[in-house]
Amino acid sequence: MSGFFEEIKRRKVYRVAVAYAVVAGGAIQLASAVFPAWELPSWALRLVIIVLLIGFPIALILAWALEVTPEGIRATPSVPMAPRRRRNIVALIAIGVIVSAAAGFFLLPRASARKIDKSIAVLPFENFSDDKENAYFADGIQDDILTNLSKIGDLKVISRTSVMPYRGKEKNVKEIGKALGVSAILEGSVRKSGNRVRVNVQLINAENDEHVWSEVYDRDLTDVFAIQTDLAKKIADELHAKLSPTERAQMTRKPTENGEAYLAFVQAHNLEREREDLPKLKQAEPLFERALELDPKFALAAASYSRLQSWIHHTFDPSTERRDKARALAERALQLQPDLAEAHLALGFTFYYGERDYGRALAEFAVAKEGLPNEAEVYLAIGAIQRRQGKWDESNANLEKAVSLSPNETWPLQNLVLNYQMQRKWDLANKTIDRGLKLAPNSFPLWSIKAQLEISEKGTYEIAERGVTKVATQSMDEETRLHFNIGIAQVRLLQRRYAEVLQLTAGMRDELLSHDPEGLMGKYGTTGIAKKLLGDQAGAQEALLKTKAYAEQFVAAAPNDAKRHTRLAECLAWLGEKEAAIAEAKRATALLPESVDAFDGPVCTQTLAEVYMIVGEYEQALPIVDGLLSRPSEATVAKLKVNPLWDSIRNDPRFIAILKKHGG
Repeated sequence: MSGFFEEIKRRKVYRVAVAYAVVAGGAIQLASAVFPAWELPSWALRLVIIVLLIGFPIALILAWALEVTPEGIRATPSVPMAPRRRRNIVALIAIGVIVSAAAGFFLLPRASARKIDKSIAVLPFENFSDDKENAYFADGIQDDILTNLSKIGDLKVISRTSVMPYRGKEKNVKEIGKALGVSAILEGSVRKSGNRVRVNVQLINAENDEHVWSEVYDRDLTDVFAIQTDLAKKIADELHAKLSPTERAQMTRKPTENGEAYLAFVQAHNLEREREDLPKLKQAEPLFERALELDPKFALAAASYSRLQSWIHHTFDPSTERRDKARALAERALQLQPDLAEAHLALGFTFYYGERDYGRALAEFAVAKEGLPNEAEVYLAIGAIQRRQGKWDESNANLEKAVSLSPNETWPLQNLVLNYQMQRKWDLANKTIDRGLKLAPNSFPLWSIKAQLEISEKGTYEIAERGVTKVATQSMDEETRLHFNIGIAQVRLLQRRYAEVLQLTAGMRDELLSHDPEGLMGKYGTTGIAKKLLGDQAGAQEALLKTKAYAEQFVAAAPNDAKRHTRLAECLAWLGEKEAAIAEAKRATALLPESVDAFDGPVCTQTLAEVYMIVGEYEQALPIVDGLLSRPSEATVAKLKVNPLWDSIRNDPRFIAILKKHGG
C-alpha cells in the first residue's frame, strides 16, 4: 500500500486534490450567496454541488494520468514494471467516490436549507394569556404580521382564512407547507398581561422542518406595532424579498397610538370575517364605532368599517343608508391616510356594490392591489367585476389567483365554480367544487352547488341524493335545517315529487323564518307550485297569495334590486296575473340588463322567459331561451329537458330544434 501512496505523491495527485477542494469550496460559497440574489430555484445550488462532487474523482484520475510540463500537458510516465498498477487506479477511483459521497452527505442537506423560496404562511398564534378571552388579541397579532407581509410585492403570502384550520392542531410543518404551497412557516405564541405583551415566534423552513431563527419580544401594549414591523422586515430579509421604499414606509406606520382602540378594532375585525352570519356582522358595528370614538384618526378602522357596511348592503340590506355610510367611511379613511391600500379597497367596494360603477371600482381596486399584492379579496373583487363585464378569461385568471392565495378557503373556490358553470366548463367546475368539498365535506352550500352542476350538465340527481344523505345526518340548528329543507324541496319540484315537497314545507315553522323573507317566499312558493301541479287550485292560490305578500314587502324594501322583482314576477305568473307578471319581469331586466351585468343579468333574462312560459306566451319564451343557450348563462339543455316548467311545449318542434341546435 505504501507503493500506492508513493505513486500518488510522485504524480502530484495530493496537490490536485487540495487545489480542487479549495476551488470547489469557493465556488459553492459564491453560488450560495449569488443564486438567491438572482432568484434562481433552490435546486440550482444542489446541481452545482452535485457536478463538483462528480468532478472530484475525475480530477484525481486526470491528475494520475497527466502532468503539466513546459512543453504542455502529457501523460505521466509510469515506473517500469510497477506492480499492481490496475489495482492502484481502482483504489484511487474508490477514494475519490468515497470522499465525494461523504462531502455530498454533509453539503446537500445544508444546500437545500440555505435557499427558501419567497412564500410564507403565518399560522394562528397560540394564546398563552391567563385570560382566555385574549385569544382575539393573539389573532390580531397574527393578522397584523400577515397584513404587513402581504404588502410586500416580492413575497407570496397565504391568506389568514387558509391558515386558521390549523389552529390547535398537531403541526406537521412539511405537510402544511406542501398543502399551502409555501416554503416557510411562521408560528408563534402571545401572552398578554395588563399592558405587557410577550410574543414568541419561530421561522421554519417547510421543506426540511429546520428552524431558521426564533425571536422573543417583551414589550408594552403600545409597542406591539414595532414588533410586527420588526418581524416583517426580518422575514423579508431571510426570504431575500426586495422591499420598496413605499413598502418599508407602510410597515413602520402605526395604525393607531391608542391601545384600547386597537383592541376594539381587533375584535371587530374578527367578527367581520363571518360574512354569512349577519348577527355577528352586526356585533362588529359597535366595536368599530368604539375604535373610531377612541381614535378618530384611526384610518384602518374606518376602512374596515366601510367594507363591512358595503358587504351588508350587498348581501342582506340594500338600503341607501348603508350605502351612504359605507361611502362616507371610505372617504374618511382616505382623507386621514390617502395612500392606505385598505381605504382604496373599501372605496372600490362602495362603487361596486353601491353604484355598479365598475370603471371607478376597478380603478380603486388597482390601487389597492399595488399596496396589497397578496390580498385574495382584491383579486376576488376584480374577477367578480370582470365577469359582470363579460370578460370571462380575465375573470377566471383573477379568481384562480385568489384561490392560490387562499387555498384552504371555500369562498374563492365557490366563485370560481360559478364562473365555470356559467361558461359550461363542466370538467373544471367539477374539479374545483371537489377541491372545496375536500376542505369542507359536510358543507350544504358546496353540496348544493355540486348537485346543481350535475343537474345542469346531465339532468340527473344522483349527487343531489348523495348530498342530502351526507348533510342530513349532520347536526345543525333549526333555522339552518329549515333552509336545508327548502333547498331539498326545490330539487323535489324538478323531480316532480310534489307530495314530498308538501311534506317538507308542512314541517317548516314560520316564526323561525320571520326575519327572513326569502325563506318564507321559498316555503310558500314551493308549496304553491307543488299544489298547482297536483291540481289543488285552492291550496295553490292560498300559498301563492302569501308568497305574493312577502314578495311585495321584499321589493318595497329595495325597489331597485332587480332580483327582488324576479321573485315577485314568478309568483304573479303562477297566480295567473299575466300582465303584472310580465311587467315585473321586464322591470328586472331593465334594472339589470345583460349589457350592464353579464353575470346576474342572464338570471333576470331567464326569469322573463320562464314567466312567458308560465302564462302561456310560448312565442316570446323560445327566442329568449335560444339566446341564453348561445352565451354564458345558467341555462342548459339538460335542465330544460327535466324542468316541469317546459312540459307544455316539450313536443313542440321549435323547442326540440333549439335543444338539438345546442347539443341536445
